[in-house]
Amino acid sequence: MLRIQKVAIETIYIPTQRRKTLHPDTVRVLAEDILENGMKVPIQVRKDGVRHVLVEGLHRLEAAKWLGETEIDAYLVQARRH
Repeated sequence: MLRIQKVAIETIYIPTQRRKTLHPDTVRVLAEDILENGMKVPIQVRKDGVRHVLVEGLHRLEAAKWLGETEIDAYLVQARRH
Protein backbone atom coordinates (compact mmCIF):
# COMPACT_ATOMS: atom_id res chain seq x y z
CA MET A 1 0.00 0.00 0.00
CA LEU A 2 1.23 3.47 -0.85
CA ARG A 3 2.07 5.82 1.99
CA ILE A 4 1.54 9.57 1.77
CA GLN A 5 4.61 11.70 2.43
CA LYS A 6 5.31 15.42 2.41
CA VAL A 7 7.49 16.54 -0.50
CA ALA A 8 9.06 19.98 -0.89
CA ILE A 9 7.50 21.56 -3.97
CA GLU A 10 10.84 23.05 -5.02
CA THR A 11 12.28 19.52 -5.45
CA ILE A 12 9.60 18.46 -7.96
CA TYR A 13 10.57 18.48 -11.64
CA ILE A 14 7.77 18.69 -14.20
CA PRO A 15 8.61 17.01 -17.53
CA THR A 16 8.31 19.31 -20.54
CA GLN A 17 5.60 17.24 -22.23
CA ARG A 18 3.47 17.34 -19.09
CA ARG A 19 3.81 21.15 -18.83
CA LYS A 20 2.05 21.48 -22.19
CA THR A 21 -1.16 20.03 -20.70
CA LEU A 22 -1.54 22.78 -18.07
CA HIS A 23 -4.83 24.74 -18.08
CA PRO A 24 -4.63 27.92 -15.92
CA ASP A 25 -8.42 28.09 -15.41
CA THR A 26 -8.42 24.56 -14.00
CA VAL A 27 -5.61 25.52 -11.60
CA ARG A 28 -7.60 28.51 -10.32
CA VAL A 29 -10.78 26.50 -9.77
CA LEU A 30 -8.85 23.68 -8.12
CA ALA A 31 -7.01 26.14 -5.83
CA GLU A 32 -10.36 27.52 -4.66
CA ASP A 33 -11.60 23.98 -3.97
CA ILE A 34 -8.42 23.14 -2.03
CA LEU A 35 -8.92 26.25 0.12
CA GLU A 36 -12.47 25.16 0.97
CA ASN A 37 -12.04 21.38 1.23
CA GLY A 38 -8.32 20.60 1.40
CA MET A 39 -6.28 18.41 -0.93
CA LYS A 40 -8.25 15.20 -1.36
CA VAL A 41 -5.91 13.15 -3.55
CA PRO A 42 -2.11 13.33 -3.23
CA ILE A 43 0.02 13.82 -6.33
CA GLN A 44 2.31 11.02 -7.52
CA VAL A 45 6.06 11.45 -7.90
CA ARG A 46 9.03 9.19 -8.51
CA LYS A 47 12.48 9.66 -7.02
CA ASP A 48 15.27 10.72 -9.41
CA GLY A 49 18.45 11.35 -7.44
CA VAL A 50 17.87 14.30 -5.10
CA ARG A 51 14.79 15.51 -6.94
CA HIS A 52 11.31 14.12 -7.55
CA VAL A 53 9.71 13.82 -10.97
CA LEU A 54 5.99 14.44 -11.31
CA VAL A 55 4.08 11.38 -12.51
CA GLU A 56 0.48 12.51 -11.87
CA GLY A 57 -1.17 15.64 -10.49
CA LEU A 58 0.08 18.65 -12.46
CA HIS A 59 -2.97 20.80 -11.75
CA ARG A 60 -2.95 19.94 -8.04
CA LEU A 61 0.76 20.81 -7.85
CA GLU A 62 0.26 24.13 -9.64
CA ALA A 63 -2.74 24.95 -7.44
CA ALA A 64 -0.61 24.32 -4.33
CA LYS A 65 2.09 26.61 -5.74
CA TRP A 66 -0.54 29.25 -6.50
CA LEU A 67 -1.69 29.04 -2.87
CA GLY A 68 1.88 29.61 -1.66
CA GLU A 69 2.43 26.11 -0.27
CA THR A 70 6.02 24.90 0.14
CA GLU A 71 5.19 21.21 0.64
CA ILE A 72 2.60 18.89 -0.86
CA ASP A 73 1.28 15.44 0.00
CA ALA A 74 2.55 12.86 -2.48
CA TYR A 75 2.69 9.16 -3.15
CA LEU A 76 6.20 7.97 -4.03
CA VAL A 77 5.68 5.51 -6.87
CA GLN A 78 7.84 3.30 -9.01
CA ALA A 79 7.31 4.51 -12.58
CA ARG A 80 9.26 4.04 -15.74
CA ARG A 81 11.07 6.98 -17.25
CA HIS A 82 9.49 8.52 -20.33
